[in-house]
Formats: sequence, C-alpha cells, structure tokens
Amino acid sequence: MTRHFLRDDDLSPAELIEVLDLADAMKAEPFEHKPLTGPRTVALVFDRPTLRTQVSFSAGIAELGGHPMTVDGGLAAMGSREGVEDVARILGRQAAAVVWRTAHQHDLTTMAEYAGVPVLNALTDEFHPCQLLADLQTVREHKGRLAGVRVAFVGDGACNMGNSWVLAGASAGMHVVVGAPDGFSPDVDVLARARDIAQDTGGSVELTAEAVEAVKGADVLVTDSWVSMGREEESGERLRIFPPYAVTGDLLAHAEPDAIVMHCLPAYRGKEIAEDVIEGPRSVVWDEAENRRHAQKAVLTWLLERS
Repeated sequence: MTRHFLRDDDLSPAELIEVLDLADAMKAEPFEHKPLTGPRTVALVFDRPTLRTQVSFSAGIAELGGHPMTVDGGLAAMGSREGVEDVARILGRQAAAVVWRTAHQHDLTTMAEYAGVPVLNALTDEFHPCQLLADLQTVREHKGRLAGVRVAFVGDGACNMGNSWVLAGASAGMHVVVGAPDGFSPDVDVLARARDIAQDTGGSVELTAEAVEAVKGADVLVTDSWVSMGREEESGERLRIFPPYAVTGDLLAHAEPDAIVMHCLPAYRGKEIAEDVIEGPRSVVWDEAENRRHAQKAVLTWLLERS
C-alpha cells in the first residue's frame, strides 16, 4: 500500500516519533542516507508562492541522492488545462514521489488516489504538515521532549497552521492552547479529531479568545501571518481584529521564562510579531526554517520505505 502525508494525522503518534527520530539522525549525518540514489526523481509542484518549501525540499532531495524536478503549477494549470487525475498519472510514472503546494486539500487527495507513488502536502489552505514536523523537531531540540509541553498558538487559529498544530500537537502528547478571536478557531472536525487523538497520548487541546490566557505558562509560543494566502481581500478587517494577539514582549512576559517563540515565516514584523521578539534571544525561527530540510528528508524516506 502506498503511504502518503496529506495531513498531520496520516502519521500515528508512534509513527510521528519514528519520523522525528529519523530527522534528528539525518540532521546529525546529512549525507549518510541515500534512498534516492540513481538519482531517482521527486516532482516538486508549486501552485503557491514558495521560498522555504522549495529550497528545503530541493536541498534535501539532493542530499538523499535524488533529483528535484520543479514543476511550475501555473504552467501546468492543473484543474483547468488538465485534470488532476491525468497529471497524477503522468507524474507518478516519472517520479518516485510527488510534493505539491496548492490551495485545495481535495485536489491533493485526488493526486494521491491516482499517482501510485507517495504524495506529500507541501501546504494547502487546510493543513501544513511538513512545517509541523520541522516545528516539533525544533521543540524537541530546545525543550528535550514533546509530551507534556504547553504550546500557545495565538492569532488566526482557523489557518492551516492552526489546524496542523492541534493535530500534530495532540499526536505528540502536547497541551495546545489556541488563542484566537471568535470565529477564528481551528476547523471543528479537526478539533474533534485532535481531541480524540489526545485521549490516547495524554495531550490536550483548548480554545480561548484571550491572548494572555492562552500564553500563561506556555513553554512554546507560536504565531503566523494574520492574512493567509488567498485571504488578501480580508486584510483590512483582519488587521483591525488581530492586534491584541500580536506576539510582543508584553505578551511573551506571560509565558514561562524560558519559553521559545516560533513562526513558520514569512513574518510581517510589527503586525503578528514584534521586531524585537523575532530577533530576540527566545526566537527559534531560523532553527525552525532549517529543520524543514531535515524533517522533510525524514518523512520522504519513511514514506518511500513503506510504499
């Protein structure tokens, strides 16, 4: 059976730890694992703007002995010029795996159904699971553990990062608190799934509309852009609603004294995060960005070995 990584709970809690352990090993010895020797090709399809995703996957695939084949999603025009089903069958015959950064989760699911090779979600409007692997690897590096760690996600909890954090955090046995305005919480079905997972892992998921309440006692403070891709027309309203959730020094003061600050980038300094916080001693955003490469190498290798 071909394994895919389309959303965070495609890995069981035990499998998640396996992947993170492999990511740590690959970070320690970047050139020891060569599952793509040949070189085998991995298709990288980008419908959405990209920096970290493209460079981290390209560098990582090369380190695994493979060839990253970048496909311009605008030129491919999947869904209009050609159906996703047809493109999937083309890519599956040319590549060992397909990595796709696109808008709609249902298109990614269709790709997985027809490609015949592992498909990885490099970002959709609903989930950003590769980012969460890097985030969890970063937390383990700085905190020494995941289970029992308290995470505050503040800002737009309804974005892909909010959905992914509750799922992945629950799988890791973490206590995730989302601080977001009313109407900006993670998807209700995702929340239900995360809480179900947490019953077995000892984790938890909480919601609050108060940023300070979310951050109290947090070991990790996470935020993301207030205006996600595809939501640009809402920017005026969002910039009016979200300032109380900005990660400033004052908000950070309510977290644990050794709390770390994370942001998946790009960051809009002076909006969701203050300049002195992202550049401060408690920011780990650059470790987080680097770990995209190691975590993605690990999950790609893990999927290929089991497919």
